Amino acid sequence: MQYKVLHRTSYEYQQVGALSYNEAWLTPRQLPHQNRLDFELNISPQPSTYNQYQDHFQNEVTYFDIQAGHKDFIVEAISRIDRSAPHYLRAINSTTTWELYKEELERIQVGNVNIKEFTLFSPLVPYIDSIKNYVSESFNKKRSLFHAIEEVNHRIYQDFEYDPGFTTIATPLKKVAAAKKGVCQDFAHIAIAGLRAMGIPTRYVSGYIETLPPEGAPELVGSAASHAWFSSYIPEMGWVDFDPTNNQMVKDQHITLAWGRDYADVPPLKGVIRNSGSHDLSVEVEVIRI
Repeated sequence: MQYKVLHRTSYEYQQVGALSYNEAWLTPRQLPHQNRLDFELNISPQPSTYNQYQDHFQNEVTYFDIQAGHKDFIVEAISRIDRSAPHYLRAINSTTTWELYKEELERIQVGNVNIKEFTLFSPLVPYIDSIKNYVSESFNKKRSLFHAIEEVNHRIYQDFEYDPGFTTIATPLKKVAAAKKGVCQDFAHIAIAGLRAMGIPTRYVSGYIETLPPEGAPELVGSAASHAWFSSYIPEMGWVDFDPTNNQMVKDQHITLAWGRDYADVPPLKGVIRNSGSHDLSVEVEVIRI
């Protein structure tokens, strides 16, 4: 499938801003099942400094600053992506059980920091007893690791309410778990916290899902903005992505931007501005099959 992605972020400031320093995680990753055909980033006002680099997780990051006074600030990312279903969809009959996996975990992580680091807790995903207990209900000696994680994904979808007005990115995860409501970032964080507590390497993934599905197909939740899900490392399969907001494995309707320990590692856009007034923020996303 080929997609065109339009991601537009605009700020309108009450007072004129003097200086602005920013980083953007808006460049889709190159993956075996995802080819970035084209990408452009349009910024207004014109940046004084603009450069790109790779972060610790090999995500493409754009740094830019604006040193002229401005009341409006617009960042528009335009991508064209060729996306196919990940290879792990051909291997979902993995029979590695949770008990066998626990024995193999130390061997897998020896010398492989790219896996081991995703077993550690992070600023937005701390260890929480109640979340570990919730997730552990899906694990038993006979069930395969894949099917245990698949059930966790399904239970979050079933038990948590999608409520865009309940949380902000600053809402503690413990509050999300207690209320059982939030948005895609919260649901991903719940899964990550519980699975890491079980010793399973799990990372946070930011991206998009198709805005306008084929005729007759339902629109996926989260498609009006950037989206988030989680990815767990499973022996015999590698990194496997699950979307608890939509109760599905990630296939060819999802586009991956970046991954990290949690949202704080890979926000679409973050920065600071020298400005004493308030501001209005608007974000628009369209993912169109072409």
